[in-house]
Amino acid sequence: MPASSATPDLYLPVAGARLRYRDQGRGPAVLLIHGWTLDLDMWEPQVAQLGDSFRLVRFDRRGFGLSSGDASLAADVEDALELCDALRLERLACLGMSQGARVALRLCHRARARLSCLILDGPPRSLAPAAHREGEDVPVREYRRLIARGDIDSFRRRWASHPLMRLETRSAEARALLERMAARYRGSDLLSDPAQPSVPSAPEELAERDLEASPRIPTLIVTGEHDLPARVRAADALARHLPLAERASIAAARHLPNLDNPSSYNAVLRAFLERHAGSRP
Repeated sequence: MPASSATPDLYLPVAGARLRYRDQGRGPAVLLIHGWTLDLDMWEPQVAQLGDSFRLVRFDRRGFGLSSGDASLAADVEDALELCDALRLERLACLGMSQGARVALRLCHRARARLSCLILDGPPRSLAPAAHREGEDVPVREYRRLIARGDIDSFRRRWASHPLMRLETRSAEARALLERMAARYRGSDLLSDPAQPSVPSAPEELAERDLEASPRIPTLIVTGEHDLPARVRAADALARHLPLAERASIAAARHLPNLDNPSSYNAVLRAFLERHAGSRP
């Protein structure tokens, strides 16, 4: 982690935003897309261990981390494509975590010929087939009220105690990294139109659109062993739905397995990427 952290940030101007990104490592390219309230720093353990074999490109989605602009899943897809164009990435793998998994799946629909394989880490339940969606696991309305009245500190305390943000590991380094990212989150996406898919719970019809043309592409679906049971069941259902999907569970990990158990997580990623990241369509 320390060596990667010393890498300077780069910035890409796009329509309506300025994106922070990093481009590290050598080998087949892998685009890393972070989850809600997080940013590109979440991938430090992966860059440290996988940069010897893969070119790892990561960015702060607009409205998160150090990127400017208004959060938008639709814009995230276009931003990802602009970044790939700027870096001349004609062929790449894509890894999306939690809310970022939706961006990754939409990117696959938008630019299928460009992607060698797809990894969906802790995908939201709204991505599972409709019969396997169960309620809401993020109290968006409560969080929106806190942000609207300017109480970002109360929001951060409540979100830090939510099961999706709790870590299994006792690593002080991993915990400090998560705290730094949470402190950067500004909450502006919670003040946007509730009907817009920039918050964790998006309308079901948008999820149906994400799944309506299931991509025939090697796909790995990952969850932590101790992630919320409903999330695990939804991931299992999604793996059964996608035609070329594989399923992996990371031991001793919750919703953030890349931080909880980076060694096991990275081993699973490496094995999958070595088989598929350099493949041609």
